[in-house]
This record gives sequence, C-alpha cells and structure tokens, in this order.
Amino acid sequence: MPAYAIIGGQWGDEGKGKVVDFLSGEADIVARFNGGNNAGHTVITDLGEFKFHSIPVGILRPSTTCIIGNGVVVNPDAFLEEIYSLQARSVDVSRLCISDRAHVIMPYHTMLDRLEEGIRAEGGGALGTTGMGIGPAYMDKAARTGIRMVDLLDEKALLTRLSFVLEQKNALITKLYVGEPLSLDETYEKCRVWGRELKDYIKPVEPILQEALAAGKRIILEGAQGAMLDIDHGTYPYVTSSSSTVGGACTGLGISPKHIKEIAGVYKAYTTRVGTGPLPTELNDEIGDFIRKRAWEYGTTTGRPRRCGWFDAVAARYSVDINGITSAVITRLDVLDGISPIRVCVAYRLNGEIINRFPTNASTLEACEPVYEDLPGWEKPTASARNIADLPQEAVNYVERLEQLMGCSIDVISTGPGRDEAIIVRSMF
Repeated sequence: MPAYAIIGGQWGDEGKGKVVDFLSGEADIVARFNGGNNAGHTVITDLGEFKFHSIPVGILRPSTTCIIGNGVVVNPDAFLEEIYSLQARSVDVSRLCISDRAHVIMPYHTMLDRLEEGIRAEGGGALGTTGMGIGPAYMDKAARTGIRMVDLLDEKALLTRLSFVLEQKNALITKLYVGEPLSLDETYEKCRVWGRELKDYIKPVEPILQEALAAGKRIILEGAQGAMLDIDHGTYPYVTSSSSTVGGACTGLGISPKHIKEIAGVYKAYTTRVGTGPLPTELNDEIGDFIRKRAWEYGTTTGRPRRCGWFDAVAARYSVDINGITSAVITRLDVLDGISPIRVCVAYRLNGEIINRFPTNASTLEACEPVYEDLPGWEKPTASARNIADLPQEAVNYVERLEQLMGCSIDVISTGPGRDEAIIVRSMF
C-alpha cells in the first residue's frame, strides 16, 4: 500500500486529468477504474496538449505503469486510435495494460445507444448520452451477455458466443428499431483483428496491483465522470452507467478498500454539467456565458457546450459524504478572476422550505431553488499562482468558505491548465 483515489466531486469535467497528471509524477502506477471512451481528460505539458478518453493520463510519465481496469468498458477502435496518436508523439505505451476482465464495446452497442436515445428524444425524455455505446455495454455486462477482452484471445469460443449474442441484438435492431442488421462475419472478423492488435496489452491486472501494493508502491486510482453522475448515487436517471464514486475504484480494479489511504475529490470553483438533468445553480445569463467562454467549457469528447453555474455547496458536501473524501482539489479558480460578487449555493428552497440535504429524486432537485451567499470577488489575477501567499485575500476567503461548507480541507488549488500551475497547501503523499 497505499493507493490514492481521485474522484470527480461534481457532474464530471472537474479537471481530474490535470490533477492525476500532476500527482502521477510521484506515482508508480495509475489505474483507471470506470467508464469508457465517453470520458475526456485534457493534459497540457511541455510537449503540448493531450486529450485522453480511455488511456490513463499517467502514460505521459515515462516511469509510470498504466492500467485499464475491469470496471472500464473499452472500445478497441478508440483505444487503438489513442495508442497510435501517442506513438506518433513519441510517447512510450509499452507500460500500458488492459484487464482481461474488461468488457468490449461492440458495434451493436454504439448502434443501439444511438437508436435508443433517438426514441427517447422523440418522447422528450433524452438522457444526453454520448451515443458511444457505454450504457448498452454495461447493460450486457449485468445481463451476462457481454464480450470481455479475454474472449478476443480465444477465436473459436468467441465465434460461438458472438453468434448467440448477435442474433439477439439483430432482433432488437430490426424489429424494435427497424434498423439494418449487423453481419456476423464482419463483426467476428473485426473481433479477430482486435484480438491480434490488442493481445500484448490484455493481461490479468489484479496480480500487478496486489504485488505493487505489497511492495509499498504508490498507486493512483483514476476515476472518470463525477460523483453526481454515479449510477447509484447520482441524479438518476441523468447519470452515467458505472460507479464513479470511490466504491467503483475497488470493484473496478479488484483491490481492497483497506489499501486506499487518501480519497481526493476534484471540484471546479464553479459548477458545470453536460447534457440534460437538473442543475440548481445554472446561469442562463451573461455571467454563465462569460464563464463558458473564458474557461472554454466545451466537452473534450463531444464538443458540446457545458452548462455553467455557481458553486453548489449542497451537492459538494453530499459527494464528500458518500465518498469519504479526505482531501479536496479546487480547479479553475482563475476563471472567477474579476467577477464580483461571487455566489455560492449554501442550501435549497423547496416549496418555501429551506433544505440542506441533497434530494434523491431528480424531479425534486429540479424544483429546488438555490439559496445563495454572496462573497466579494477579486481583481488581482490568480492565474499561474504557485503559492497561497500569491492569492488575493478575497480568493483565499472564498476557498476557506468552500472548505467550511464542504466539511473537507482544500489541499490543492489549480490556477491554470499547465502541469505545474497549482498551489500545494498540503501534500497528499
């Protein structure tokens, strides 16, 4: 031991990629535990900007082993595209492996995802899915009809399994959605190609992690999406299809909770969300537009504009509680430079009553009005600050007030997109 979990504390897009990259300089292993290529992590180094969707961002550190765990669903085409892109920029990918238990996003998953979302949209109930097959892949995993990475390495057994599954999927595609069926021969041949190209990466990863923990090596557990999108604890049904809270780190990698020493929650200094679903502090005004343009709040994966709002301390405190967060990281503080006052949601008003707990029901949350506390803004720039003494007092006061409201210490403050643009209040390691 130990392992250090990095969890998104809001609705995703909090800047986890930059945080994991920053911390991975002192880590032996970075292991991704949930989600699929619908995730998007952006990292800026001296070599330029890198965008990750499946591969852990620790791959940019030359001595760090990177693992994609069993809790991740993998699109082999997207994964290989990332591999080739990194190789073209002279990044060593030989330190990368995929769990043989990870499930494969198949062509019928992406097709069904888009067909199903289209039907939901016609009825006015679109979920805002990325259409990348993530949900259907997890559905098959739970239904025990999924194809795992290890299956790609056994071509004979794969054909038998694929024949059965594809017959079911084609029935759905043609009879329910009136789509075109997929060819068994073409799908099987694609799987055979994947197996050949991925065989050097596919490995049992539990022994690698267990041996590293026994040797006292440092492991960063990299989460995708955010706690408010967790399949169980998020704003259901407007959630992702995996466990994006800390519990997903254990089940998604096969490690014991006893090995997790720190749980770091990453939060923007304001709030964003992509797609549909309730967002109590959303700003449909010039301030929201200003934040979006200044921070370039557009999805790394989809390019969709993110909805922007003030910091929601009720939601933040909820994610601290359900994850047992021991250390918070605030990102994008510099985006708030020059805005005054800065508002923080400290409670909700529901039917005239003040509530302090995060509602279970999405429709209840939709009806909640934010109760704001106004704090003075600051004029002095915080961008690129590397010491707490470099921040204007108003910015320090803002961070301290968020600590009080969240019930968790803020130990790192990110002040820009660059790898080293951060203030370390307390070292996690």
